Amino acid sequence: MENLRIVLAASEAVPYAKTGGLADVAGALPKALAKLGCDVSLIMPRYSNIKTGTLLFESLAVPFAYKIKTCSVWHEKQDGVSIYFVDIPEYFWRDGLYGHSDDVERFAYFSRAVLELCHRIGEKVDVIHCNDWMTGLLPVYLRTNYASNPFFTTTATILTIHNLAFHGMFGLDAIAYFGLDSHLAYGDMGLEFSNTGSSLKGGILYCDAITTVSRRYAEEIQTHEHGFRLDALLRQRCYSLIGILNGVDIDEWNPATDKHIAANYSVNDLSGKEICKRELLKRFNLPTDLTKPLIGVISRMTDQKGFDLIMKIMNRILETSANFVLLGSGTDSYERYFQALRDSRPDRVGVYFGFNNALAHQIEAGCDIFLMPSSYEPCGLNQMYSLLYGTVPIVRATGGLDDTVENFDRVRMEGNGFKFYDYNAEQLLERIYEALIAYNEPELWRRIITNAMTEDFSWTVSARKYLDVYHIVRQRLGG
Repeated sequence: MENLRIVLAASEAVPYAKTGGLADVAGALPKALAKLGCDVSLIMPRYSNIKTGTLLFESLAVPFAYKIKTCSVWHEKQDGVSIYFVDIPEYFWRDGLYGHSDDVERFAYFSRAVLELCHRIGEKVDVIHCNDWMTGLLPVYLRTNYASNPFFTTTATILTIHNLAFHGMFGLDAIAYFGLDSHLAYGDMGLEFSNTGSSLKGGILYCDAITTVSRRYAEEIQTHEHGFRLDALLRQRCYSLIGILNGVDIDEWNPATDKHIAANYSVNDLSGKEICKRELLKRFNLPTDLTKPLIGVISRMTDQKGFDLIMKIMNRILETSANFVLLGSGTDSYERYFQALRDSRPDRVGVYFGFNNALAHQIEAGCDIFLMPSSYEPCGLNQMYSLLYGTVPIVRATGGLDDTVENFDRVRMEGNGFKFYDYNAEQLLERIYEALIAYNEPELWRRIITNAMTEDFSWTVSARKYLDVYHIVRQRLGG
């Protein structure tokens, strides 16, 4: 198969801007594709904190808002990937990536700017890989405004849904303002969703293929429970829908080379993990008794992440010999609860509110057990980090958590962690008890860790699956 020219369009990408897993994918997937021989570009907004790159185009004309609204474009090349930054201070020089009243307008502009930039660069693109609602209108522009443009005749689009919960809603009267034909509001191919417009619905309707970030999540979003009222549409497109598990950036997350942790280690020599545990306990001012199991959590503190379950059983967790550390931020009530818990049990509980990348690595390396009891989780990365770092995960069997964690079986000595099925605090507690029993059997615990650390979550595996999808959609267009 010939090498393809791929453009990945995303609202955020590591290391430039990040709020969630989308940034990890947008930062790592292009590098993996480049290693497979693809000609890969990443296009993202130039937020005010991004100071890198050189000016490529001082003025790029983008038809938008009933006029030509120009932006500049910056460029750099990293790890074989050409990276382009769309620079329009009016839209992207703000505090916070999202949460503004005109978010849909901002990213509608960005979506159209991606197409104009591709045309301006002048090298035909085989596939434009869109991500979530922020680039949901890009396939709509491509199949309507640019349908007769010979430059894009054989350009296919795929849309990756990282989280179906966010639609990118807008008033239907904005369709014309975005430069789209007003007839796109209604009908079989209309953007209307509950009397308003949906950017994500537009992407689902007009893209050539849809991917999600795990096999299980691809199934879940076609159900009423997890479909966020788009399940019927996704069932209609089920033959163009595939789940591809996110990979892990091994350059960043590898206990054998990690520069953030106290000591490096591997599956063949775990002595460094004990050092990491000792230093982590010191970091949280907890007693350095290495015989006691240490349970960790790194997460947004929301109901979706299972904090209501953790809070219900926290006192019973502390009735065991286990200590507990938490890194995260989120809902005020959860932050107040865990701060009060830490204040009352400083010898057993450590908390850090906010985000600290180095500390995240140290928790993954220093803990024995990692909790991730999400109500839903499209993919999840921390459970994969935990497995690679020999920190045994306890998860709810949903989305990517179900795909990556296999219940340990004492008879067959197979499995890499523990998972429960109903969204229920008692089931979570049962799995914690089961894990703590196993922890107290050193040979058994070592087997679980070995099973976990020998998993392959590299981006190469996932990138090859994306490459297969790219070729399929290109062939459908006769490319």
